[in-house]
Amino acid sequence: MLLLEGNQIKKYFGDRLILDIENLKIYAEDRIGIVGPNGVGKTTLMNILSKKVQSDEGTVRLYGGYSYISQLEEAESIQISEEMASKFRVSTTWKQNMSGGEKTRFKLAQGLSKDSSIIFADEPTSNLDMEAIELVEKRFQEYRGSLMIISHDRSFLDKLCNKIWELEDGKINIYNGNYSDYALQKSKEKERAQFEYQQYIKEKKRLEGVIEDTKQKGKSIKRPPKRMGNSEARLHKMGGQKAKATLDRAAKNIEKRIEHLESKEKPKELEAIKLDIVNQDRLYSKILIEGKNIHKTFGEKTILKDSDFKINNGAKVAFIGPNGCGKSTLVKMIINGEESIKIAKRAKIGYFDQNMNILKENLSIIENVMESSIYDETFARILLARLLFKGEDVYKKVEVLSGGERVKVSFAKILLQDMNLLILDEPTNYMDINSIEVMEEVLKEYQGTLLLVSHDRSFVSTIADHIMTINNHKIEMFRGTYQEYLEKRNTPLDDTKEEVEKRIFVLQNRMAEVIGKLSMPSKDDDIEALDEEYHEILKEIKKLKSIH
Repeated sequence: MLLLEGNQIKKYFGDRLILDIENLKIYAEDRIGIVGPNGVGKTTLMNILSKKVQSDEGTVRLYGGYSYISQLEEAESIQISEEMASKFRVSTTWKQNMSGGEKTRFKLAQGLSKDSSIIFADEPTSNLDMEAIELVEKRFQEYRGSLMIISHDRSFLDKLCNKIWELEDGKINIYNGNYSDYALQKSKEKERAQFEYQQYIKEKKRLEGVIEDTKQKGKSIKRPPKRMGNSEARLHKMGGQKAKATLDRAAKNIEKRIEHLESKEKPKELEAIKLDIVNQDRLYSKILIEGKNIHKTFGEKTILKDSDFKINNGAKVAFIGPNGCGKSTLVKMIINGEESIKIAKRAKIGYFDQNMNILKENLSIIENVMESSIYDETFARILLARLLFKGEDVYKKVEVLSGGERVKVSFAKILLQDMNLLILDEPTNYMDINSIEVMEEVLKEYQGTLLLVSHDRSFVSTIADHIMTINNHKIEMFRGTYQEYLEKRNTPLDDTKEEVEKRIFVLQNRMAEVIGKLSMPSKDDDIEALDEEYHEILKEIKKLKSIH
């Protein structure tokens, strides 16, 4: 069933043509994710299709009702039903003092309660923690209409979408499947473009070689020998001229073949970005951050109580958990160097915070970045180009940049500083997917220690090798990837007495091995890691014993 169609849509910002779309259609079964860099026109397209904004040219026809959910707009009304409020775990009444996450859930509940055939959702996961994002996914999966979603959350797009619209140079490229399918198809397109370019260059060189050989043959046609008579010489000369003319025609024909070859542009090759720690004091400490007996309250609310944690040198730790559990509080305690938290002496902290302004408005992008960079300008330009600040863009003043662009410049500036401990608090907010993937590439190669606060599941899955959480006012550390953490968390514990005893027996055997190594360590044994494992085993045994 056709729900929407658009024809000959054009939209200008000043003299710049933002959208130039011949035709598009949305059907009842379509669940569309719109992707593309910041500023490419994704929200403008959604506004035009929902008729919130008029295109400069073309027509849009909507067949049926719709809901529009945006982070930038207020709720349509201040009340929602108790049923929807319960489903989204939010109040039935809109209040201005709600948190960002509560406002988002309220607007989502309101949008889904309407009788609509299409939902337009612009960044519906902003300000939501992982638990809330999974809740929204579930509600959208239950929805029977068509979805059109703008999101930088790749896991969200994977779960919900069966089509991806890529907006590029004002045009829509349509890919069937979810975001992972789209990424695979794009990768194959690049491989094909590279192959076709190589074949084009190979054939062009071959034909140019044939031309050169033909011309050389023409030059090698001999003049008539001096002993020849005049009549013989004339005949010889005429034959030579005829042969040379034939070769010249052949060369020109080949030149025309080259002209008619389908020209292939060289695919853009992205330069690798690797942040080697240069000119920095080497950190020999095995533990970079250690907290002991941490206690933190706000009024009568307890955030942390008698809590301990350690972050080892070189670890990439993702700090996850629901909004309000204390993640940002603990990060600020680390940054402020509170007494209960020890940081290695030579640790140099680079801190990224959405609310922190480290950029100078009157300076250009490149001036801001180079002001504190320990890398040369060439490398800084490579990083900025990958974040879509190319060529002359680096000379733009910060004062003219959008919020998302400022976030990217701030990230680049921090990365290029002299630091070996990087703390990132929600770095992917307001970033497009391209920039997030560049950030992932950089952080995977980063040789220092990383503490990352994020609700972006794909981002966490790609980077983290430790997961840090807060549970019952205690900080818990899991050694492993996010996927391994989920598997452990979602594996139901068989609480029969026999199974618990078996688990305890296995753990006690391993504890005996660890104690043995701690008593008589070899040169290859990591004492700190063994000690940490000992305490983890002890904690698990206590937990199991408490079951029976």
